Amino acid sequence: MCGRYAASRRPEDLTGLFGVEKWEPEETLAPDWNVAPTKSVYAVLERPLKDAAERRPVRQLRALRWGLVPSWAKNPEGAAKMINARSETVHEKPSFRRAFETRRCLLPADGYYEWVTGAQERELEEQGRRKRTRKQPYFVTPADGSVMAMAGIYEFWRDPTLPGDHPQAWWATCSVLTTDADPEPFAQPHPALEPGPRSLAEIHPRMPLVLPPERWDAWLDPARTDVQELRVLLAPPPSGLVRAYPVTTAVSDVRNNGPELLEELAAPEESTLF
Repeated sequence: MCGRYAASRRPEDLTGLFGVEKWEPEETLAPDWNVAPTKSVYAVLERPLKDAAERRPVRQLRALRWGLVPSWAKNPEGAAKMINARSETVHEKPSFRRAFETRRCLLPADGYYEWVTGAQERELEEQGRRKRTRKQPYFVTPADGSVMAMAGIYEFWRDPTLPGDHPQAWWATCSVLTTDADPEPFAQPHPALEPGPRSLAEIHPRMPLVLPPERWDAWLDPARTDVQELRVLLAPPPSGLVRAYPVTTAVSDVRNNGPELLEELAAPEESTLF
């Protein structure tokens, strides 16, 4: 799954990386090294500009709320539970189906976090000697330092309690697509991973679906609506493109934020409960 990630790149950098034609400076977000559900995040998407004479799709950088609210939802209470959509079933689920067909986006990230329970902690838990296990966070990021373009979908929801001209009457929300985690061993495992997880699948069974640049145009094109053609784009990325390393357990508290959360540890931390 993807329940926390880092996104620190400036909008000026993202517009160049993704060939963005339009972004609004008033939507600028501060760098965020601890992105949590319901926060505003950057999304790259294509749709016609509002009130534009020419109704062609324009590639835009927009700020969306992480946690999709279906257009037919009575309220947004379930948004925090809709941060992920399984790529295998996204075309079938009522909450995601329409967005998958016509409202797809890319969610830029530096990388994402996952938490691992150590072998000794699991043994104590199985023996009933510990009710709460210590979990070590790991950061997964492109090995070459490039942007991680997570496949996403987005939706619009109208708040029926507000008048139509209210600035918060419409919500623009999104979800990250996930896939089975790569079971192949890391090409260059971090020393602190020994004797810990040696692949993404050993860290967590799911991972964000990251799209390589050659799939970006097809994924963002709203004119592509054939479900079977779109599903071809959901193939997992090749192995060996990311690395993982342990980071401070301070990231477990959403109130903590800053580049220090991404600093590599020489070894997993101890005596900290998640």
